[in-house]
Amino acid sequence: MTKSDPNRILRLLPFAVGGLGGTLLMINRLLTPSLTTSQARSDAVGVIISAVLILTGLLWQRVQPRSPEAVELIGEQSFELAPHLPESIQTELAWASHILLTNTVTKSVVIWYRDQVLLRRGVLGPTSTVKPGAIVERVLNTGKAVYLVALKLYPGRVEFNYLPENTQGVICQPIGQEGVLILGANVPRSYTNQDEAWVSAIADKLDNTLSQQESTPISG
Repeated sequence: MTKSDPNRILRLLPFAVGGLGGTLLMINRLLTPSLTTSQARSDAVGVIISAVLILTGLLWQRVQPRSPEAVELIGEQSFELAPHLPESIQTELAWASHILLTNTVTKSVVIWYRDQVLLRRGVLGPTSTVKPGAIVERVLNTGKAVYLVALKLYPGRVEFNYLPENTQGVICQPIGQEGVLILGANVPRSYTNQDEAWVSAIADKLDNTLSQQESTPISG
């Protein structure tokens, strides 16, 4: 399901008004038997105004492109947290995922760390296991985030079968050298630079918490 662009009518308004004004001026000229000098001047001004409005409408169509349309993700709302985790880590993961779901366009959150899924939350896909593919492996190897702005354009999207099948955008943010924070959005090209910085900060916080369990394995 898509949402209509709320600015569509506003962008078309100058074009419609200018076109209507020009049409009325033409009709008035055709129906006027004799044209006075003052009326000619008024018609000229009206034509100029109509042309400016039409040009403004055309420019708005190009300068203000439509916002990406949101879709309703296919999947079930759920919150899955690995039960063997210490309570302090469970609290940390729950907090982080809540912040991401309520303060960004994120609709799906998956946290994979040390070869296991620690958390799945939001709208989830049919597969609960995470098998790192080429994209996630690159994030782990380079330590750099990958933002797939429009997931459907990437052949590698098949590795994200644990996300809803119509996920529009994905961020894979490294959690240190041993994990990845995977976020799915229902709108393409929707994460801002500020969002990406926020995601990076949360991943760093998670890395600090999870890495402290080195002496006590997370798998319990």
